[in-house]
Amino acid sequence: MVDRRDRYLTIVQTPSRHTTSVVPVLVREYGRMDSALCRSLTWDRGMELADHELLSAATGIEIFFAAPRSPWQRGTNENTNKLLRQCLTKGMYLGDLSQSDLDAIAARLNNRPRKCLGFRAPAEFVAEEAVALAG
Repeated sequence: MVDRRDRYLTIVQTPSRHTTSVVPVLVREYGRMDSALCRSLTWDRGMELADHELLSAATGIEIFFAAPRSPWQRGTNENTNKLLRQCLTKGMYLGDLSQSDLDAIAARLNNRPRKCLGFRAPAEFVAEEAVALAG
């Protein structure tokens, strides 16, 4: 999951790619997040979110689906996938990675400066926003 505004990435391990595994994990993870960051979700046309109504009912998140063969409708996601490919070896079986491994990859990308954030890292951007909201 990547936030479109601050590019902050959360990677969660799921037991499988089937909707019966993915939706409960998304419900759990969205429940841990600041509700201000959980207004909508844009998904591709994959079957992983076939039970999207359950996710929406449990979290209140509005879910949008990109048109078939229209990756530009999910630009932040496509860019994040490109960055993830730089961290993962081609042909790697993701099932071999632990949640700790996934957290380390997310931390690496969350601490990588981004041009779209004025060359601040997503973690830095989120921290600055938290200070601004608190002060």
